Amino acid sequence: MKHFAQLISSLESTNKTNAKIDAIVNYLENAPDNDKLWFLALFTGKRPKRPVNTNYLKQWALEITGLPEWLFVESYSSVGDLGETLSLILPAPEHHIEKTLSEWMGELLQLKDKTEEEKRQYVLESWNGLDYTERFIFNKLIGGSFRIGVSKKLLINALSKYSEIEQNQLMHSIMGKWNFDEVNFQDLIEGTNINPDNSKPYPFCLAYPLEKGIEDLGEISDWQFEYKWDGIRGQLIKRNGEVFIWSRGEELVTPQFPELKETLENVEGDFVIDGEILAVKNDEVLNFNELQKRLNRKNITKKMMEEIPVQVFAYDMLEFKGEDLREKPLSKRRKMLEDLLVQNQNTKISLSQIIEAENYNDLKEIREKSREINSEGLMLKQKNSSYHSGRKKGDWWKWKVDPLTIDAVLVYAQKGSGRRSSYYTDYTFAVKNEDKLVTIAKAYSGLTDKEIMEVSRFVTRNSIEKFGPVRTVKPELVFEIAFEGIGFSSRHKSGVALRFPRIVRWRRDKTADEIDELEEVKKLIK
Repeated sequence: MKHFAQLISSLESTNKTNAKIDAIVNYLENAPDNDKLWFLALFTGKRPKRPVNTNYLKQWALEITGLPEWLFVESYSSVGDLGETLSLILPAPEHHIEKTLSEWMGELLQLKDKTEEEKRQYVLESWNGLDYTERFIFNKLIGGSFRIGVSKKLLINALSKYSEIEQNQLMHSIMGKWNFDEVNFQDLIEGTNINPDNSKPYPFCLAYPLEKGIEDLGEISDWQFEYKWDGIRGQLIKRNGEVFIWSRGEELVTPQFPELKETLENVEGDFVIDGEILAVKNDEVLNFNELQKRLNRKNITKKMMEEIPVQVFAYDMLEFKGEDLREKPLSKRRKMLEDLLVQNQNTKISLSQIIEAENYNDLKEIREKSREINSEGLMLKQKNSSYHSGRKKGDWWKWKVDPLTIDAVLVYAQKGSGRRSSYYTDYTFAVKNEDKLVTIAKAYSGLTDKEIMEVSRFVTRNSIEKFGPVRTVKPELVFEIAFEGIGFSSRHKSGVALRFPRIVRWRRDKTADEIDELEEVKKLIK
């Protein structure tokens, strides 16, 4: 546990990506293989179920310390994390227990079948043999809430640096289901039972926001125009009978779209298609909030597939029958894509519509109406362009419609991290719902450093309540909030969710009485 505790401490003490990668690499170079496997399981969300109810942990800690419950509640409110609060209030250990991470995890797996008294005895003995950081990790593991601020991409980068294995192969290797008892760390990351070449995606071709007047593009006939959709950009890969779906975030998302996987298996030939995964029902593109309900789920039920059907709007063909097509002009790639989909017509994969416009004025009108069909605007692609890696100015542009905006009042605030850890930079905003306020969005960006300091002073002086690190403040400061889209959502008290909210400006000219009404905000939903 000591080495694992050092790793967690190193990760928590820095916001620098390279420092986190180096910490993981250092751990992997020194940890035994069984610990490495558990590290990989924990960092990819494969943690075991909670063996002990957290209420018992709190109860046992109060018995040991003799603290009154009100003081524990105040401490918990200040710290904001149960595992950390328990670690801070417990007395110093009387001895030190030396066990590997895999030994601890093995004991925790067996603990679920023990009696309450056996669990209590085990927890108390463990607390008495662990220092603060080890005890904190133990509490997180036993409470079933182990989460560390390491993204999947950062983890893959660290594994690649440690093993010198290509990142895409690693992603293919560690994704999906695997059992601790059936694999070892080295075989798992090397993908002993897979063919990584089958799943390998290409770097995505990205676009810059349009920086000049649309007329400056030149001859309109030299450009291909499509709608810009707000879904999941993905590469659909079929090679040697195997199907893989990669998101733009370099995540293998095949299990989340079983109907797409089945469709692709029935399309003839090998290919790589670039397209947008969207929720589409009755020939209408649904709001992104609907698609979001299907993301990151372990099981996609038949009912969910019926309620939120998905479809791919195919943009481009990157590979066909093993041939890399990326250097061919877009016009030729598009023709090959059309031929493939015409020969394999189905309801799950369709061609992205090419927009016909005689002049740029017509195109402007089409763009202005794009939000009516849940589109974000237009994509402008040079017909002779190659499919380059990343962004390259001049070939592809995105021309989005202006964001939607509302006026809302600040109701909650929380301090930031890193250089802004002393200031309140995490804000929650509300709008009016009859005679009450209802939260509608969180935003982290848009204010200057001077404004952040001013808001922080206001929060400090006008806090009403505190819930852990969060402060409830007097609803007085009004801000204009911009967002890309809006949809109904049962997960939010307001009943709506905003897409990419951010602060446009501080409305010092408005009072809380002048903020937007919830019913008016809902009218923005198409």
